[in-house]
Amino acid sequence: MAEQPLQGKVALVAGATRGAGRQIAVQLGAAGATVYATGRSTRGKRSEMNRPETIEETAGLVTAAGGQGIAVAVDHLVPEQVGELVRRIDREQGKLDVLVNDVWGGDPLATWDKPVWEQSLEKGFRLLRLAVDTHIVTAHHAMPLLIRQPGGLVIEVGDGTTAYNEKNYRLSVFYDLAKSSVNRLAFAWSQELAPHGGTAVALTPGWLRSEMMLDVYGVTEENWRDATAKEPHFAISESPAYVGRAVAALAGDNDKARWNGKSVSSGELAQVYGFTDLDGSRPDAWRYLVEVQDPGKPADVTGYR
Repeated sequence: MAEQPLQGKVALVAGATRGAGRQIAVQLGAAGATVYATGRSTRGKRSEMNRPETIEETAGLVTAAGGQGIAVAVDHLVPEQVGELVRRIDREQGKLDVLVNDVWGGDPLATWDKPVWEQSLEKGFRLLRLAVDTHIVTAHHAMPLLIRQPGGLVIEVGDGTTAYNEKNYRLSVFYDLAKSSVNRLAFAWSQELAPHGGTAVALTPGWLRSEMMLDVYGVTEENWRDATAKEPHFAISESPAYVGRAVAALAGDNDKARWNGKSVSSGELAQVYGFTDLDGSRPDAWRYLVEVQDPGKPADVTGYR
């Protein structure tokens, strides 16, 4: 059996149905953790995302990877459901070592390249609730369990580092505010957790080959490079396992406190911890975005993966 540095650790991945959340749960499981995988899409009911992926599938993948996956249907906008989830973790495990706030679900609500007066307030505020309120509700209920012992880790998963988001408008006021807010939450948690020996980090994947993104380009994980014919910059994209391995590396770092309050990307952490994506490469998407894609240069990932 492969080394499992997180054997005996307990994690909650809020928003683990698909995409980054699913593979964060799986990679924590591969490292030996017990992972509570939550979301709204179950075998019996789909969320408003109307996607086929389920939390039961995620839990099964966690167990198959070498951990223990536990699926729990939770709407993280409902405090009572989140409170009961945390009480269950306490009853069954007596502790919580890692909290990953990955709840999103805002893609169908986003309107791109339109000023605020041409956007739906109803959809925009729903997007913000899904992206921000869910994270606060979950932190409120889970952190008292997390801080019972020092060494706890909170990961806020967003899109874009703080440095990038400060300088670049993210194409929609609601999306821009959501992603900036998630990073700021990590900074806030870092201040609140530090006296208890805890660490909070804002983490962003690069161009993520989520199930939805693969569908957009009509490819699979096996032939994803075919999509570069339509979008050459897709060559810098990364699998969700990459950010999952980033979380596992952070969780297994005895000196994780050095990252407290920082905003980092999967590509940055790969350079520090040495993990790779599934193909053995180390894509550094955000550096590529700044140095190649944003300036309008031709797609060339040489030196970036």
